[in-house]
Amino acid sequence: QVQLVESGGGLVQPGGSLRLSCAASGSRYSIFAMGWYRQAPGKQRELVATITSGGSTNYADSVKGRFTISRENAKNTVYLQMNSLKSEDTAVYYCNVKFGSIAYYREYWGQGTQVTVSS
Repeated sequence: QVQLVESGGGLVQPGGSLRLSCAASGSRYSIFAMGWYRQAPGKQRELVATITSGGSTNYADSVKGRFTISRENAKNTVYLQMNSLKSEDTAVYYCNVKFGSIAYYREYWGQGTQVTVSS
């Protein structure tokens, strides 16, 4: 079965940095797109950043200039480099992967990793 293994979450001070990783495996299809979403207490899950297999990226306005999404296709891994972290970045971050193509894909979610930004 498809597995998404997330890592890199933790507790950091405001202004600090973290890098999240998500490694996907188990699908007979190639990865079309990968991304990160987050959910803060009392709020709905929201898009943070996405990247397609071709390298096109999309970011939430709240993280532009601070976060960078990247991928290593050979490793089926997506990263989220988070710099200049703020308390409002505190949330559970979920990896999202789409296997297939734009015409047909299967979507999977990671279990989430906690990011806490606090002094």
